[in-house]
Amino acid sequence: MTPLLNGLVEALRAAFADRVLGVEEFRGDVTVLAEASAVADIAGFLRDNPLCPFDLCEDVFAIDQYRTPRRFEVKYHFFAVRNRVRIHIKTAVDEGDPRVPSIAAVYPAALFGEREAFDMMGIVFTGHPDLRRIYMPEDFAYHPLRKDFPLMGIPGSLTLPER
Repeated sequence: MTPLLNGLVEALRAAFADRVLGVEEFRGDVTVLAEASAVADIAGFLRDNPLCPFDLCEDVFAIDQYRTPRRFEVKYHFFAVRNRVRIHIKTAVDEGDPRVPSIAAVYPAALFGEREAFDMMGIVFTGHPDLRRIYMPEDFAYHPLRKDFPLMGIPGSLTLPER
């Protein structure tokens, strides 16, 4: 871990002591594991950090780990253009209440990533200004990227046009 990232991780641990659960490093990539309730606050901290402002949210996506408890993970990739440094934030949520605070107010680029994770996995981003489906019809009752969704789909769940 670079000295800059090491200092940033220590600052995150100090600012969010009870909500930063750990830090993973793999091949130079640093991932901060956080409670879901801290995600928006951590995103604001990263954006407003005077030493290394992270001015770009590169990606937001969800992963179905298909395990209990905490079935889903939501992962965020941030990049500091000036310092050319990248950091990842990861949080886990339960299948019964998959809620994560939206970071769209902090990083508008997260709007569509959060909508996609909502549509495909069923993760609800609280505080999102326009949380609606992005690919599937609004009345579609399923989430196609969940691992328990049938590979061939659910017969009759979508009305398809005539050939």
